[in-house]
Amino acid sequence: MKVIVDTSVWSLALRNNSKVENSSHIVLFRDLITDGRVALLGAVRQEILSGIRHIDQYNMLKNYLHAFPNLELDVEDYELASEFYNTCHHHSISGTNTDFLICAAAVRRNYRILTIDKDFENFSQYIPIKLVQ
Repeated sequence: MKVIVDTSVWSLALRNNSKVENSSHIVLFRDLITDGRVALLGAVRQEILSGIRHIDQYNMLKNYLHAFPNLELDVEDYELASEFYNTCHHHSISGTNTDFLICAAAVRRNYRILTIDKDFENFSQYIPIKLVQ
């Protein structure tokens, strides 16, 4: 089964920090990469690449990410993302458009989501997402 990896995990994995390297999320992330199970949304790619100050680092990371093709989205993904937003908002739970797009893409394809963002646990109370535990 494919797994959509949230920006929070990508960011953690890309840090130069030896404490992070052996965290359970990063070990699992590496295994998913090795198994070819990582799905990458264009919006997550944009978040990963945004804010990198040095052009050499930006280009290196951009080239590295080329190994992960974009998960193609369609109208139904965006419509479901807006439904998920509205459902959660009705229950006073907020999230970003990218978060709900991840949720919609995962639900429509029966994928799981790997994240360290606690918002997704809140979402899961009201929308049918499956998180990697």
